[in-house]
Amino acid sequence: MVYFQKMTPEGYKQIEDEIAALKADRPRRVQNLKEARALGDLSENTEYSTAKRELRHLDSRVRYLNKQLKYAEVIQTEKDGKVNLGKTVTIRYEEDGEEESYKIVGRMEEAVLDGKLPFDCPMGRALMHHKAGDTVTVEAPIGNYKITIIDVDE
Repeated sequence: MVYFQKMTPEGYKQIEDEIAALKADRPRRVQNLKEARALGDLSENTEYSTAKRELRHLDSRVRYLNKQLKYAEVIQTEKDGKVNLGKTVTIRYEEDGEEESYKIVGRMEEAVLDGKLPFDCPMGRALMHHKAGDTVTVEAPIGNYKITIIDVDE
């Protein structure tokens, strides 16, 4: 059974851009490898080992990202007022009244420090498909807590 990774159109484009940047950098890495190989004895040539490792890492990353795109399910947002991928949600923590905004994204796009919240983390799961005014309980490893959805931005 194939499992497709849900992501936003922006997340898909971000992966495409990273692949393009890596492919553009590959000729330079190949040239570094050729130059290091020309230095002579490969058994004690750290430049060669480093260049070879860097090229392998680049190729591996490109293969990984291509696989992410192959199994991506790009979710288009609907204007239904409910929390879903691609939408920005403003929440209030009931314990301290603090408010925060997050963009709900796929697992591959996660960057909580950048205000992105994956849909399948404990808070993301609690928020999904709810609307402004709903209070939900987040079941997290650190304990349960309540948050209220203040706004869902289309």
